Amino acid sequence: MVRPFKAAALQFRIDMGNVEANTARAFALLGEAAGRGASLCVLPEMWSTGFAYERLHALAGATPKILYDLRKLAAEKRIVIAGSLPERVGRAVYNTLHVVNATGVITGQYRKTHLFQPSEEHLHFRRGTSASVAHTDVGILGPHICYDLRFPELSRKYYLEGATLFCVSAQWPTVRKGHWELLNAARAVENQLFVVAANAVGKSGDFRFSGGSLILSPWGERLAEGGEEEGLAMAVIDPAQAAEARRRIPCAQDRNERAYRKTRKKR
Repeated sequence: MVRPFKAAALQFRIDMGNVEANTARAFALLGEAAGRGASLCVLPEMWSTGFAYERLHALAGATPKILYDLRKLAAEKRIVIAGSLPERVGRAVYNTLHVVNATGVITGQYRKTHLFQPSEEHLHFRRGTSASVAHTDVGILGPHICYDLRFPELSRKYYLEGATLFCVSAQWPTVRKGHWELLNAARAVENQLFVVAANAVGKSGDFRFSGGSLILSPWGERLAEGGEEEGLAMAVIDPAQAAEARRRIPCAQDRNERAYRKTRKKR
């Protein structure tokens, strides 16, 4: 069993296409979180570039160097880092969440499987086709990227694979803040685990983001919540609480898979 540890959800403004400014903000906050004892740090979605569609393929060229620096920092500070970046593969670009373990090794790589059509993500990214948990020094993580929160099938897959915590990397707009709070809480409660969700703040492109990064308990309690400004939402996570929640309400034992199977239509 993993001992209790501090988790941090990092939130900051993401300047469209400004890799230098965005990485400077991110690494400053990572250093602050590590200095305050965090063992897990979750970054927002597409935090190095924003959704700069016109230059996305070129901007993704900076990602390998950013990952190298993240791995170095993770190993030096002994922290687990998760967050989404543009990943260039040939002529395609994926929105990919990388999980860097405290050893500096990448133990998880999840390409966003649900692309948000209203903002034309499906026209600029290639959709991921698989998802799996990431094993880290702070437990088994289930990676989510923003819109994924609306698809409980993905969360349940991670739950069945043994996830003890969900990390959510997002740029969730202010106009749907209520959904952000509701869906994160739902994913925590229905899967009886912790959620660490990082959101952007301020204006980026045509959208405005209000932060509100969250750390939730397996009971849906808000252990930490970010405001509308740049900063950290931090809380202590005790994995034993997830085990206790599952003992008190044995959802895993009471699942009835037979009832969930698709029924054939009678002719």
